Amino acid sequence: MQMDNRKANPSIDCTITHCANHCTSENKCSLDRILIGTHEANPTVDQCTDCKSFRLKK
Repeated sequence: MQMDNRKANPSIDCTITHCANHCTSENKCSLDRILIGTHEANPTVDQCTDCKSFRLKK
């Protein structure tokens, strides 16, 4: 399925254009839900969080 055919989820804003789940027509994610995680043992700032649903666009 090509990204342009995916429906934008109005509940998930996203500006990561390098992600395969990003809708090219607007700054939205095409997934029904996403997983947010962390790479830190004790996250204290937003930079410590990650979108675990990220998939690199090929």
